[in-house]
Amino acid sequence: MSRCFSTSVSRWRLLAAVGALALGACGPNPPLRVMACDAAPAAPVVLAEDGRSATATLSVLTYNLEGLGWPARKGRAAELKAIGERLAAMRDAGTGPDVILFQEMFSGAAKHAVAASGYPSIAPGPQRTTKPYSTDNAKMPGKSKPLKGEMGVKLVGGGLAIASRYPIVDMALDAYGRRACAGLDCLSNKGVMLARIAMPGVPAPIDIYNTHMNSRGASGVSEARDGEAHLRQAIAASDFIVRTQDIAVPLIFGGDFNMRHSEDRWAEFSEYHPLTLVHEVCVDPTSGCEVKMSWDGDAPWMDTQDLQFFADGEQLTVRPVRVEAMFDGGASGPQLSDHDGFLVTYELRWPVGMAVRPAC
Repeated sequence: MSRCFSTSVSRWRLLAAVGALALGACGPNPPLRVMACDAAPAAPVVLAEDGRSATATLSVLTYNLEGLGWPARKGRAAELKAIGERLAAMRDAGTGPDVILFQEMFSGAAKHAVAASGYPSIAPGPQRTTKPYSTDNAKMPGKSKPLKGEMGVKLVGGGLAIASRYPIVDMALDAYGRRACAGLDCLSNKGVMLARIAMPGVPAPIDIYNTHMNSRGASGVSEARDGEAHLRQAIAASDFIVRTQDIAVPLIFGGDFNMRHSEDRWAEFSEYHPLTLVHEVCVDPTSGCEVKMSWDGDAPWMDTQDLQFFADGEQLTVRPVRVEAMFDGGASGPQLSDHDGFLVTYELRWPVGMAVRPAC
């Protein structure tokens, strides 16, 4: 194949992708659903035997829907429909996650799936026109690749959403920006979002964050370029948490971090995010965390893109007590995406007599 013909094919594929994404941008709006605080179910609270503390549980699922539109993906409508139906059935039966962090909610079918889950509170993340809080104008390494998506134009939003069975009483979001992306990832306005959850019976809210960071090989550009984009996103996400976090309440941060098999990305991310990784706690057999999924090796977090981190509040503390896979072909249902769902159940603990902070 001649170089000229190869370039023409690449240009045609990019134009096809641009056209499809542009049509997708004109599709249905991301789901947005608001729940009144007085309509929220009470969280089951358990008093400790000594009467000095109380606990409740909160289950959080992070799930990349593989909701890309044509031509990046095709034939996904049936699987996405099944995701929405299964989540709705589990929620109706009382076995569904309390909170779901969605990524790759791009196509109309993906948006319909999130809405069909039936959760009473749904908050979408950054949209196509969301501006970054701050802009990094430093030049990226290497040359820009317009035929790999680096055209300086965002065609779709970031594909994020948070759904909750409890009220979302506050939210914030931020886009990573034009110079904090690399390759095909630049076609979407990736970013980070916060949903503050109020659980009736728990004396303070919980800050829950969701993100989807720049891919590696799938971005179509050099490792130096996609690595720099990932680093800039890690810094931007850290700055966003600093600006929006309520340090008095617990924090949970999940999503598709795109750090699998990359020690460099892990090292850079960890420098800016001094949070506790769920995997690192639960891999310890003495931690009291039940592992109901298959993990290989001593560092299973290196084998996945889908992660959750956490941090305590001042009095209200949080720790993982169970981890499991969802939609992995096992008892929880068939594989319906190129990612398994990662479900973490947390124990929230607080001293009896802790002052209640009204969240609504």
